[in-house]
Order: sequence, then structure tokens, then C-alpha cells
Amino acid sequence: MFLTISTTGTPERPATDLGFLLHKHPDKAQTFSTSYGTAHVLYPEATVERCTAALLLEVDAVALVRRGKGKGRGGAPDAALAQYVNDRPYAASSLLAVALSGVFSSAMKGQCTARPELPAEARPLRVEVPALPARGGADLVRGLFEPLGWTVTVEAVPLDEQFPEWGDSRYVRLELAAEGLTLAEALRHLYVLLPVLDDAKHYWVSSDEVDKLLRAGEGWLPDHPEHKLITSRYLSRRWSLTREAMERLELVRLAETDDTEVEEIDNAVDEENDTEEKPVPLAVLRRDAILTALHASGASRVLDLGCGQGQLVQALLKDTRFTEIVGVDVSIRALTIASRRLKLDRMGERQAARVQLFQGSLAYTDRRLKGYDAAVLSEVIEHLDLPRLPALEYAVFGSARPRTVLVTTPNVEYNVRWETLPAGHSRHGDHRFEWTREEFRSWAREVAGRHGYDVEFTPVGLDDPEVGPPTQMAVFTLATADTTAKKEEKAA
Repeated sequence: MFLTISTTGTPERPATDLGFLLHKHPDKAQTFSTSYGTAHVLYPEATVERCTAALLLEVDAVALVRRGKGKGRGGAPDAALAQYVNDRPYAASSLLAVALSGVFSSAMKGQCTARPELPAEARPLRVEVPALPARGGADLVRGLFEPLGWTVTVEAVPLDEQFPEWGDSRYVRLELAAEGLTLAEALRHLYVLLPVLDDAKHYWVSSDEVDKLLRAGEGWLPDHPEHKLITSRYLSRRWSLTREAMERLELVRLAETDDTEVEEIDNAVDEENDTEEKPVPLAVLRRDAILTALHASGASRVLDLGCGQGQLVQALLKDTRFTEIVGVDVSIRALTIASRRLKLDRMGERQAARVQLFQGSLAYTDRRLKGYDAAVLSEVIEHLDLPRLPALEYAVFGSARPRTVLVTTPNVEYNVRWETLPAGHSRHGDHRFEWTREEFRSWAREVAGRHGYDVEFTPVGLDDPEVGPPTQMAVFTLATADTTAKKEEKAA
């Protein structure tokens, strides 16, 4: 299996910077052992004007059978002889994708210790793969790579050049060219799309493949027009894994959407008249209400579930009463922005010990969420489809079970007060629902009853006598023997 990556340069920006990015010196030929053979990295050319790195993977067909699907975990080939005599060791596939991630792992992550500024720089790139299985032909190759900014040159390989009447094989020669991509982006595209085009993997696909896909697809896969096909093929068409991946991709897409609500638009209009006193943004009022409720609960260890870009985490850090703060979000990109907002890399040791951010989906139970005093779901539930709410409910109230849970969500009745919001429209395009006060209270009381919590309701913002407040908040408190007895006494 063979693949080359080339770039061009100038004396001010030499092409040999490719060596720094790949962490492989252009003057050396290096060899790496893999589970299925030997990978070689060499540079056919390395000048200031042009530099090419080649990855050559020699496959051990016997090791491939012994370690891979030949054991029966994913289904053996149709014929025993085909396990040892076939064309797959000579064409790019998931074997080459795994070699890319192993040999160029730092480059794929966008890391360069010697020249830390290089990974973020877009540069002219050219990738060539002389033999690539493409189940779907040239049209599929273009459909996968062109939306990512690649110029695609693809040529079908005939079954036999001496007998053109036999037609084309399922292999193609592929050349990709791009000007506006970083090397890390290019490697992640190849890592995902090579096995997708092959529509096969040489190893058993398990649940950890979903995490690999989301990591490599960060920043491009959720919005790719063929993301469903990519997800299904990458996960070997295992429907349970594909469904999980699609749900998480949807959550990522929602989390990465700029959550600008209607009141912020109104505030922008108000800025035209500087003589008037500007109202306090609803987002600020919401954070203040959450902090007040957390103080009243006596919580010191707090979860911010669906923390987004870290605004609430930042506010919690300013209050020394909160000794441990955890931000959880499904979007790695949002967590990266939150990390920058909090300046975690420059934070003092004592302050850094109080906060941590980690990736996770609220649709699944997570042991890391157990044992905390309080959890906050601020403007989160309305971004989920209603059939997904029971999963979130169990993950938070049934599994994690913090002593206090705060849930805020828009009050749809208040929407008539927004002059900039057309009738019948939600406050945000990604809101799957917006509840009335009664609908929210009914849901909250049912959740509390199912999981042993008491619940009270607090308005956030101006409590309009006709339509209520713009935001409604439910404060769930885990019921104790004392509170249960008092509740029964009051009922009697």
C-alpha cells in the first residue's frame, strides 16, 4: 500500500516544513512495526520548493488473517485460499488508515513541539493514492472529498489493460489537491474516508470506533452532505453503532450552533440609542438565578451539564464556595473554546484543581457524573428531540442522582413579548420544542415523582402577570426521610 503527501514552498516558507509537521526527518528513511506488517516513511524529494513524504505499508497477509476477521469475529472470507491470496494487501484500505494514525499520530492531532505555529497554517497539499478500492466509483470519491475543499482527480483502473472490453475494476487512481487545508485536517479526512470508500475494515468494529470517528470527524463530519453514508460505512454498517454515532453527531451540531437568543437581538437594536438604559441580558439574569439557587442549596461540587463554551463554569470559578466544578459537553470544539475562555493552560495550580472539562453525552449514563452536590441543565433540554428526553432524565436523575438539579428552559408563552420574533417561531432555530409553564411543570413533577425528588419553580427575568417570565427554572431536591414526612403531614 502506497500513499504520498506533497507540498510546495518558498525560501520564507520552505516546503521542508513538512518534515516538522510529520515529525519525520526528510534526510532519513524510517521503519515502523504495525500489527499487520511494516510501515516505511521516506522522502522521494525534499527541497525548499517542493517536498514529498511517502508512506509505504508492507502487509503481512498471514498476520492479517490470524489477527483479523479470519478468527471469525467479523466473518471469514468466502474461500480459505482467499485469506492468503488476494489483492487487498496491495490497495489502500483501512490498513493504511490505521498506519496513518499510528505513524503520523502527532501530525493528525495538530501537534508540533519544535514549531508549534506550523500545524495551524494552511498550505498547498497534494495527496496521491495509486490504487484505492472505491465501491461507488468516481462519483462517490468526488462526493466525499470535494465538499471538504479538495480538487479531485480520479481515474478508474481497468480490470486488464490488455482487454479493455472487460471493463473497469473497483479500484481507482486518486489525486487530491487543496490550498486551504491544514495537514492535520487532510490526515483526518484520509483516516476516515479511505475505509469508507473501501466499505470494509480489516478488524472487528466495536463501540470505541464511534469515538474514533467523532474525534477524526470533528469540525467537518456533522455538516458533510454524505455524513450518513460515511458513518454507516465507517462502522461496517452496524446499525446500533451507526445510530449512536448519528445521535452524537446531531448533538455536536446543535452544541456548535451559535446559541444567540432573541433578547440578544433586541439588545443589539437598543444599542442604536445610547441615551436609554440598556436592559440586563437574559443570559446574565439566568446565570445569576442559577448561582442564587446553588448558594441556597449549599452545594460545593457542581456539574454544568451541556456547558457549551464555559460561561457558567467561568462564573462558578469566581465564587470560592464552589470547590469542584465540572463542565460536560458533547462537543469537543465547544470544550476547546471553554478551555481557552477559562485560560486553563495558564491557570494557577490551586485554581486548576477546582475545575475540569470532559466530553460526554447526556443521553447515556456516565459514572463520572456520580457523587456531586448539584447539576445544572441550563437551556439544554429544548435542544433534544422529545423522544430523547427519557434517556437524559435517567442519566441525570436516575444514574448520577445529584442532591440538587437545576433545569432552565424558555417559556413559550413569553414569546409574544419579543417584537423581533415572528408569530409561531421558536427563539432559536435548533429548539426542538418550547414549553408553556404548565407543560414544563407537568414534566418536572413527573420526573421528580419517578426519581424521588421534590421540585419547586422559580421565574427568571421579569415575571409578566399575563404570560409569565421569559425563562422558567425548576429546582429539584433529592427527597429525604424528613422532607417526605413533612410533605405527607402537609398533605394530611
